[in-house]
Amino acid sequence: MDTSIDPGILARDLIESADVDWLRDLVDALDREMRVAPLDRLVALWDLSNASAARLFGVSRQAFAKWLADGPPAGRADDIAAVDNITELLYRYVKRERIPAVVRRPAENLGGASILEIVESGDYSAAAEMVRRAFDLRRVQP
Repeated sequence: MDTSIDPGILARDLIESADVDWLRDLVDALDREMRVAPLDRLVALWDLSNASAARLFGVSRQAFAKWLADGPPAGRADDIAAVDNITELLYRYVKRERIPAVVRRPAENLGGASILEIVESGDYSAAAEMVRRAFDLRRVQP
């Protein structure tokens, strides 16, 4: 993808050349894709079933499947962002193929709980902060 194109100029060109209703449908589709992407990444990198991912957010498997299809409710955006922050830290510091084991393994620096257990507790911001501290390499003495 050519990222040298100015998004503002591209938007003006599209507005001038395309059907406005089609553009609204495009924006809605992009919005749905952007909201669903963190959930897809969570399921893939943590190697979760939809039922397991649903438990992380305290919803039914059917509700989670609807989130994947249509995007999650706006009221859950902060929760999903916090879990995505955890996923980003894992992706940055752990080999991809080891992430499923890391999220399931109890860790001393997480109070003996696993990342999955911490997230399942429902305090997503606190879970993200605990995991961030666990990966804070500034704590390590040279």
